[in-house]
Amino acid sequence: MKANYSVSIVETSKELTAKERIALKDTTGAIKLDEATKDAPVIINPGFYGVLSIHNVKADPEDYENYIIVDADTGEKYITGSQSFWDSFLEIATEMAGEDEAWSIKVYRLPSKNYAGRDFLTCSII
Repeated sequence: MKANYSVSIVETSKELTAKERIALKDTTGAIKLDEATKDAPVIINPGFYGVLSIHNVKADPEDYENYIIVDADTGEKYITGSQSFWDSFLEIATEMAGEDEAWSIKVYRLPSKNYAGRDFLTCSII
């Protein structure tokens, strides 16, 4: 029998300890980027990130991914399921991998060209 709810880590930007893996999968206190950016952009100094594969029989669809970024300064976890945000973030993170220059991201909303009256999440390097 398959569990009603399960979380597994699909990918991380660094090797995690057992404690870090458990903490990454616990999204209870994570800040939802969709809600956090409603009034103003959010600045994150990425320490590391992970991709979670979630199975939830009470969700539609039952299987989906969430993306988590852990802030290097505060330890706060930021979570989203936004593919547009994740594509932008990964492009930045991949380009900056191995660089010594300090960087952060500004997460913000832009009006959707495809859905009138709706926004999508994206980010820029700062």
